[in-house]
Amino acid sequence: MICEFCTGNTIDKKVRRQHWLHGKLYIVENVDAEVCTECGERYFHVKTLEMIDRMLGSEHEVKERIGVEIVTM
Repeated sequence: MICEFCTGNTIDKKVRRQHWLHGKLYIVENVDAEVCTECGERYFHVKTLEMIDRMLGSEHEVKERIGVEIVTM
């Protein structure tokens, strides 16, 4: 695949994704993505995003909980 931003090539890679669902922030590990080798832009297939929504919308194992600060500039 060719990156829409820099025209670099992408590679298949497992990444960590920040994902919002119903007003809650989740960090999901080992997500399949296409990642640009030049600029790092990440692309996710719709099926992958739907799978994340289904997983988070049902009972799921929690690996760890962390605190997140929200600040305004």
